[in-house]
Amino acid sequence: MGSVRDSGGETRTELKELAVVFLKLGTIAFGGPAAHIAMMDHEIVRRRKWLTREEFLDLLGATNLIPGPNSTEMAIHIGYRRGGWRGLVVAGSCFILPAALMVTVIAWSYVRFGKLPQVEGILYAVKPVVIAVVAQALWALSRSAIKTWTLALAGVVVVALNFAGINELLLLFATGVAICALRGFVDKKQIGMRQILWWFSPAMNGAALTIATETTAFGLWPLFGFFLKVGSVLFGSGYVLLAFLRADLVERWHWLTESQLIDAIAVGQVTPGPVFTTATFIGYFLGGLPGALVATLGIFLPAFLFVAISGPLVPRMRQSPVVAAFLDGVVVASMGLMTVVTWQLAGSALVDPLTLLLAALSGLLLIRFKINSVWLVLGGAVIGLIISVK
Repeated sequence: MGSVRDSGGETRTELKELAVVFLKLGTIAFGGPAAHIAMMDHEIVRRRKWLTREEFLDLLGATNLIPGPNSTEMAIHIGYRRGGWRGLVVAGSCFILPAALMVTVIAWSYVRFGKLPQVEGILYAVKPVVIAVVAQALWALSRSAIKTWTLALAGVVVVALNFAGINELLLLFATGVAICALRGFVDKKQIGMRQILWWFSPAMNGAALTIATETTAFGLWPLFGFFLKVGSVLFGSGYVLLAFLRADLVERWHWLTESQLIDAIAVGQVTPGPVFTTATFIGYFLGGLPGALVATLGIFLPAFLFVAISGPLVPRMRQSPVVAAFLDGVVVASMGLMTVVTWQLAGSALVDPLTLLLAALSGLLLIRFKINSVWLVLGGAVIGLIISVK
C-alpha cells in the first residue's frame, strides 16, 4: 500500500477509480483547501485505505513545502502513489476539471448578463456541514501527527503565532528546523534560521513579488505566462493570490477593474474545487474559451511539475532521521494552520441556530454513523437550495 509501481503494474481499474474519486471530490469539495484535504482523508484513508494516515500526513507536509494550490497538489500526489505517472495526471486533472467547467459556465453568464448567479443560499447550508467535516478530519489527522508532548507544544505555538499574523511558510520551516534542533540534528555552525529565512523570504512575501514591470498588451501568450509565473511562486492563502492579481492585472496592465477582480475571486471561493480556478474566470472574461483554457493550464501546470519532481522523494524522507524530524515539525505545523483556518471558517459559517444545528448533526453522522462526507455536503446543498427558493 502506498508504493509506486512502474507503468506495467498500473491497471485501468486503478486509473478509473482515481478518476471517479477525484471527479466526485472536484464536484462537491466546497470550503477551501482545509475542507478538500478533510474530504480526501475520508475517501482515501478511511474508506478506501489507499494510504495509511501517516503516509497521508507525509504527503500533506511535502505539499506545504512547494508553491501552488495545496489541495490540488494533494490530489496529484495521491494519484502518483496510487497509479504512477498516469495516475498523477488523472487524479489532478479530474480534481480540477469539474470546478473549471463550472467556473467557465459562470463566466459565460457573467459576460452575457453582467452579474453573478445567486449561490448564497446553497453556501449558507453547505458551510456548516464543511466545518463538521474539517473538524472531524483535523481531529483524526492530529492524533497521528502529534506523537510527543514536544510536537503538541509546537502545534500550540504555531496556532498562537498564526493568530498573531505570522506568515504560514515561515511557521512551517521554523517548526521543522526547531524539531530538528530539539532532536540534536541542527549544528548552529552549519545551518541557522537566518539562512533559511533569507532563502525563502521571496516566497514568504509573495504579495510583494513583482512578476513584470512593463505595461503588457493583452494576448493569450502573455496571459499564459502571467498565470504560469503565479502558479510557480505562489505560497499562502487566497489573499496572497488576490495581491498578485491586483498588482498586475488591475494596477499595472489595466486588464481588469477592481470590481471585476473581486467578482473573479468570489467565483473561485463559492464554487467547489480549487480556489485557483479564479484564473479560469479571468481567462474567459478576457479571452473567451481560449483564454479560460490557457489561464487554467498556466496556473495549474507548475503543480503537476513540482509534484512530479518531489513525489518520488517523499517515501524516502522517513529513512533519514534528519528529514524525518523536519517533516514531523512541518506536519504538526500544518495541523496548527488547519486549526486556525477551521476557527476562522467557523466564525463566518456558524451564524445562527440552524447553522449550528447543521454542523452538530453533520458531526454526529460522521462520527457515530460514519456517513460519507460527500452525501453530507450534497444534503447541505439541497437544504440551502430549498431555503433560497422560499
